[in-house]
Amino acid sequence: MREKIGNDMKTLTAKEEEVMELFWEKGPLFVKQLLEFYEEPRPHFNTLSTVVRGLEEKGFLGHTAYGNSYQYYPVVTKEDFKRKTLKGVISKYFNNSYMGVVSSLVKEEEISIEELKELIRKVEEGN
Repeated sequence: MREKIGNDMKTLTAKEEEVMELFWEKGPLFVKQLLEFYEEPRPHFNTLSTVVRGLEEKGFLGHTAYGNSYQYYPVVTKEDFKRKTLKGVISKYFNNSYMGVVSSLVKEEEISIEELKELIRKVEEGN
């Protein structure tokens, strides 16, 4: 699913997000290096290479060529991804209503009224 989020940022599959987490944590990597971070049974090199190229097509990774090899690096920060993903969820499921999100969290008992009051107090104090 290549749905756009926020400022034209596309969503990631679970496998793509897993790969991006490694790039955000480790920095620039060749696909061969990326494979080393997986436990057995590791994904096949070609499979992982396809995922990485897909991430580049979506605008999440860039690359530097070293002969016939490419070293990939993140061009989207994890913070930007989280922020735009959250905005996308709020837009899609809560009609751009942040109040709707908070109300839903309280109704589902994911956050208590006391925690909400504490959050408001912290925001008001600038913490």
